[in-house]
Amino acid sequence: MTKLFVIFGATGQQGGSLLDYMLNHPQFSKAYHFRAITRDASKSTAEGLRKKGVEVVQADMDKPETLGAAVSGAYGVFSVTNYWESRDAAIEITQGKAVADAARAAGVSVFIWSSLPNVTKFSNGELTTVHHFDSKAEVEKYIRTLSFSSCVFIMTAFFMQNIFSPIIAPPKLDNGIVMYNFAWNPSDRIPYIDIADIGKFIAPALRDPIKYNNARLTAATAYYTAQEMIDTFSEVSGKKVVLPTEAEILLLTDDPMKQSLARPPVLFTKWGYYGPTGEEDLKWTLAQMDEKPKNLKQFFEENGPWFQ
Repeated sequence: MTKLFVIFGATGQQGGSLLDYMLNHPQFSKAYHFRAITRDASKSTAEGLRKKGVEVVQADMDKPETLGAAVSGAYGVFSVTNYWESRDAAIEITQGKAVADAARAAGVSVFIWSSLPNVTKFSNGELTTVHHFDSKAEVEKYIRTLSFSSCVFIMTAFFMQNIFSPIIAPPKLDNGIVMYNFAWNPSDRIPYIDIADIGKFIAPALRDPIKYNNARLTAATAYYTAQEMIDTFSEVSGKKVVLPTEAEILLLTDDPMKQSLARPPVLFTKWGYYGPTGEEDLKWTLAQMDEKPKNLKQFFEENGPWFQ
């Protein structure tokens, strides 16, 4: 008899990618049946999931009374929140805790939370405004008190898919040069993930949840310097892609959000995306996996053509 696995954010990047992975996996597709949670079960994406045999249930993290039915009967739950929807850490924390509480009350055995490190803590209080990291870490801290049979924390790197984002999509200049929309320093080291690979990182915990109880899985294919990323982008696209200065970015846009995102973050330049232990943590995670994640060059090659 198959077990029920519930996925929040099933029409988004993380939840959707995990669901696709499990549906197409020779082991997990036979071990589980799936329930996708969405705020709007009438969306075309939800209908597409139904056609794949996925149960679709409407629930809202902002309405805790809807969450019990969403996780009822579940063996496992994957939960993810979207800070950028409200840009309010308190709201994200409340949402994350509400799902965890509902899952614990329903007797869920395996709870997987999409977390991130506490930047305020690992920077010794130097960085206190990376709210979308700290809020997820606060939920993680709470989940650890709930005594699930297994709780696992997946910490995703910078999405390769962010290249497609209208906020940061690189503009092509009149001289044919493509200016990347982040004014990172060439030596800044950034971890990347093709979010379609998220299931590869979670798979070890699905096979042996007790072994990975309380584990943090650092979900990145590798760290790349900003210059390595730009060089790879140039090689695959056939265009000259360059890192801009902050001044150049400010000339291209008056959008405060884009200007803010463009500035070299101290998180990268001094502390690292995952903090001082990030690279060692990544080595450990990669050693647990039996499937290789996609690297940057492969991602660029598979997602062109670029800058047409």
